[in-house]
Amino acid sequence: MNRLYYGDCLAIMQDMPLGSVDLIYLDPPFNSNRDYNAIYKDETGRPLPDQIEAFCDQWTLDDERERAVRQMPILLREAGIGDEVAEFWRLWMNALRRTNPRLLAYLSYMVQRILPMRGILKPTGSLYLHCDPTASHYIKVMLDAIFGHDNFRSEIIWKRSHAHNSARHWGPVHDTIFFYSRTNKYHWNRTYQAYDPDYIDRFFKFNDNDGRGRYWTGDLTGAGKRNGPSGQPWCGHDVAAKGRHWAYAPDELDRLDANNRIYWPKSQSAMPKLKRYLNEAKGIPAQDVLSDVPSLQRMSTNYSESLGYATQKPLELLERIISASSNPGDTVLDPFCGCATTLEAAHRLGRNWIGIDIAIHAVKRVAKVRLEDRLRLVEGTDFMIEGVPRNLEGARDLWQRDKYHFQKWAVEQVDGFVTTRRGSDGGIDGRLYFARPNFPELRSMVIEVKGGANVGISVVRDLRGVLEREEADMAGLIVMDALGRRQAANFAREMAAAGDLDIMGMAYPRMQILTVEEILDGRRFLTPSVAARGSGQTVLPLTGG
Repeated sequence: MNRLYYGDCLAIMQDMPLGSVDLIYLDPPFNSNRDYNAIYKDETGRPLPDQIEAFCDQWTLDDERERAVRQMPILLREAGIGDEVAEFWRLWMNALRRTNPRLLAYLSYMVQRILPMRGILKPTGSLYLHCDPTASHYIKVMLDAIFGHDNFRSEIIWKRSHAHNSARHWGPVHDTIFFYSRTNKYHWNRTYQAYDPDYIDRFFKFNDNDGRGRYWTGDLTGAGKRNGPSGQPWCGHDVAAKGRHWAYAPDELDRLDANNRIYWPKSQSAMPKLKRYLNEAKGIPAQDVLSDVPSLQRMSTNYSESLGYATQKPLELLERIISASSNPGDTVLDPFCGCATTLEAAHRLGRNWIGIDIAIHAVKRVAKVRLEDRLRLVEGTDFMIEGVPRNLEGARDLWQRDKYHFQKWAVEQVDGFVTTRRGSDGGIDGRLYFARPNFPELRSMVIEVKGGANVGISVVRDLRGVLEREEADMAGLIVMDALGRRQAANFAREMAAAGDLDIMGMAYPRMQILTVEEILDGRRFLTPSVAARGSGQTVLPLTGG
């Protein structure tokens, strides 16, 4: 069954069977050192504050990344990559640590994830990695090392924009897509792209005005003499005298001529030609420069395909890739699936699919808008969602496996936004935004998540300090387990001391607490009109999708 996973693709791919995937397309973060803020808006049309990072493409060589960098030679050897590649990585690592540590952090992140991709590909499988020129030349070296230079197939240039103003260098208008195969026995289906209008005007210049439209003329003969019927004269033309033969048998030539499919030049000495009509042509074989697939930004803003993602890729681009490198019934994986263009393209082409995304809201939005509304698929029948806690046991399991992603999941479950990176969060794991009358900007509730068993009264006192320090309107605490009677009473007194937020005659406690079980039952913090994600706002996960 098709599957949509919530979580880090690294952990999920490590649990997938080896040789189980036919095609991988990935559109990962590019190391462009940019923050892509989601275009969240409430009913008033006011955007959320800039600190909300729905997608962060910034990299630092912190302790966690440094450990991954040092472990990389070991991982390469364990994956069966040659010792010379591991040694090259070690030398490269030392050089980049001094010259470009951010790039080193990015490359280590990518190598960690591309290694298991190689393992789960079938021998006939292929990988397409979508990137931009920021780090593409480094990624190419990395892919050569992991897949082998002999398995490099194409560097595809996609012209995503007509023009881009740049004062001091050439305008950047393209992305790069690297195409690698697992072995030299890979699936390949010839695909075609539409003729360029200039090409049509140049070559399809004939028209008999018989309703068949424009055509060009092609050879009716082939090189070399033949002794059979194809080497005999036809309609006064002796092809053997010219060292050639007819490409069709004489009776087929007669049929073509009777059907007005043969072009007769005015000069009787000139050879007849075959009429090739534009409306019957497949197009030209797909080339490695794609200029005929516009980005969504080049289309109308009302174009129905757009889900509002700044880096969303057009469906036609993914359909072309999937058609070329897989067959119906094959399995397609997108480990950074974002808005799931890959999943829709795969489904429409009769492929099975697996999507992974690290943002719970991307998973929810994909399931609702892309899979259920657009494709009319039914969860549990046509696809499964994996990795999202559905009960308290699942939430505990997520806490044990990855505390950061548990915090992230909990914040997003209450319509909040994760605002901090791993490490020092200053007592804030997220924020929930809402509108207040007479305030031009959205107001916020700071959110803290505690998944451990021991949650003392000091947590509430510290959170109240954060509430005052951040000048927020409200503060919310999420805990794993229900509090005991005495503990709940102590918490209630401490929270009540923070007072209420009075809005239009309605009192909202400034400090509130929810348990995970209450959240799973549908309870939410009591706030004014929330800038909720379910109201049609968009989200940008760690991908372009």
